[in-house]
Amino acid sequence: MGAIGSSADNALAETFNATFKRETFQGRKSWSSEREARLDAFRWLHRYNTQRRHSHLGHRSPLAYETALRTTSTTLAQAV
Repeated sequence: MGAIGSSADNALAETFNATFKRETFQGRKSWSSEREARLDAFRWLHRYNTQRRHSHLGHRSPLAYETALRTTSTTLAQAV
């Protein structure tokens, strides 16, 4: 996190918002209701947090990363 007023100050939030807008609004001009818009946002957030592959996690989804982490931790604990 950068200092106040620097370009790195909000970089993470801006990247997240840009990804959300690009992947949610792509090819869409409007929703038929506020409920439909909220559901689309919820679906995207659910996919982003559970299924979408992240480069920081070795191009694995958060669920796959956590499963591998739990398996590795259990294996190491048993070996000791």
